[in-house]
Amino acid sequence: MSISLQQPALHDLTKLERIGAHSHIRGLGLDDHLNPRPVGSGMVGQTKARRAAGLILKMVQEGRIAGRAILMAGPAGSGKTAIAMGMAQELGPDVPFTSIAASEVYSLSMSKTEALTQAFRRSIGVQIKEETEIIEGEVVEIQIDRSLTGATKTGKLTLKTTDMETVYDLGNKMIDSLTKEKVLAGDVIAIDKASGRISKLGRSFARSRDYDAMGADTKFVQCPEGEIQKRREVTHTISLHEIDVINSRTQGFLALFAGDTGEISPELRDQIDTKINEWREESKATLTPGILFIDEVHMLDIECFSFINRKLEEELAPIVVMASNRGMAKVRGTGYKAPHGLPVDLLDRVMIVRTGPYSADEIEGIIKIRCQEEDTSISNEAVAVLTKMAQETTLRYALQLISCADVLARRRKAKEVDRQDLQRAYVYFNDEKRSAQWLREQGGGLLVWDMDVKVDGEETGDATMS
Repeated sequence: MSISLQQPALHDLTKLERIGAHSHIRGLGLDDHLNPRPVGSGMVGQTKARRAAGLILKMVQEGRIAGRAILMAGPAGSGKTAIAMGMAQELGPDVPFTSIAASEVYSLSMSKTEALTQAFRRSIGVQIKEETEIIEGEVVEIQIDRSLTGATKTGKLTLKTTDMETVYDLGNKMIDSLTKEKVLAGDVIAIDKASGRISKLGRSFARSRDYDAMGADTKFVQCPEGEIQKRREVTHTISLHEIDVINSRTQGFLALFAGDTGEISPELRDQIDTKINEWREESKATLTPGILFIDEVHMLDIECFSFINRKLEEELAPIVVMASNRGMAKVRGTGYKAPHGLPVDLLDRVMIVRTGPYSADEIEGIIKIRCQEEDTSISNEAVAVLTKMAQETTLRYALQLISCADVLARRRKAKEVDRQDLQRAYVYFNDEKRSAQWLREQGGGLLVWDMDVKVDGEETGDATMS
C-alpha cells in the first residue's frame, strides 16, 4: 500500500486577535528544575498541580511514557483547563496536543467510538524524514524581460555562494514567486527544486551597509558556502488522523479543511499502521505520542470509558489528560455512583492530580493578569473590591465583570475602572447565588414544568403557573 502525504499549501492570513478565557496563558510557569514560580507565564497558584503537569510534560518530551491517563480533579474555576492550556503551550509545535469536550463525542455525526478514535489518532504525531534538493545562495542580480503585450515574461537569476556563481533561466511562475516574496539583490534565498517554493532566509551581511536605516525585522545571514545545489534532510510532522483522512477520501487533504471526514474503516487504519511501522524500522519515520485532553470527562458514558480503557493498552496511544469537577457522581449508562463520575476500573489506571480553591492573594494576582490581557486600567481599590466579589461569588463571575466595568468607565470618560463601575456592573448582572435567591422570591411568578397529563393516550408535560 502506498500512503499519500501531500502537504497543503500555506497562505498568509490576517490574524484576528481575540481575548479568550485562557488567552493569557503562556505556559506552566516552571523553572529549569520544574519548580513552579508563584506567578509565571500567566499562571498563578496551584503549585503542586503545575509541577505534576511539568513532570508529565518532561516524560512526554523525552518519549518515556505513552498510554497513561491523568485525571485533574477539583472544583469549578480552580484552573484545570488553564493547566491543560499551559501544557499545550509548553509542548511546542512538534508534539501534538488535542483538546475536546466530552459532550463533543455525542454531537458529532458519527459513532462515539469513531469520534474517540479520531481524537486519539490526532494526538499521535508522525515525523517523516525525506531528502530534498534545494538551491541556496545569495542573489547577485535579477533580470526580468517582458513582452510588448506583457503576457509573457522571461528572466535570469544570478546566485552565488562563497565558492561559485551560477545563472538560472526563469519562467513565468518563478518570476511571480520572486515578485511575491519581494526578493532583491543581496537577499539569501533557498529554492525547493521539487515544489519550486522560494524561502527568503535573510539579507547578506555584505549588503548590511546598503541602507542607512533597516526594519526591525530585517535578519542578516552569512553568504552560503559550497555548492549552490545541495541535498538536505527535511522532517515533516503530521498526525495519524491526517494521514487517515488523506488516504480515505478522494479529495485528499482538502477533507481536512472541509471537516466532513466521516467514518474511516478499521482496515485502512491497520494498513496505515503497518506502513508506519515499516518506516520506523527503516528509520524513515518516528512516532511522537502527544496529549489528548478531555474536559468534563464525567459526561462520557460507560461505553466510552470501556473504549478508553482498551485504547490505553494499545502500542500507539497518547497521554490522556482528563478533567472533572464532580465528587461522588453517577457513571452515565449505569446505576451506581463512583468518585468523579469515572468507573472504578478506569480510576485504578489513572494518576490523579488535585486542584483546590485559590487564596485571596492568588485571586488578586489573576485579576491583575486578566486586566493586563484585556488592556484595562483599574484602580487598587477596584482590584480589592473585585477580589472580595470573587471570594463571595465565583472567580469566573468576577473576571467577566472586568470588561463590563471597562465599558462603563469609558462611557463616563474615566481613565481607569473604579469601584462605582464595578458596583454598577454588579447590579446589572446577577451571579448564580443571587439568581437562585431571586427565583425563590418570585414564588408563583414563573412557568414551571410540574405536572404530567395524558393527551390522546400520550403522556406529556404541561407548563403551569405554580
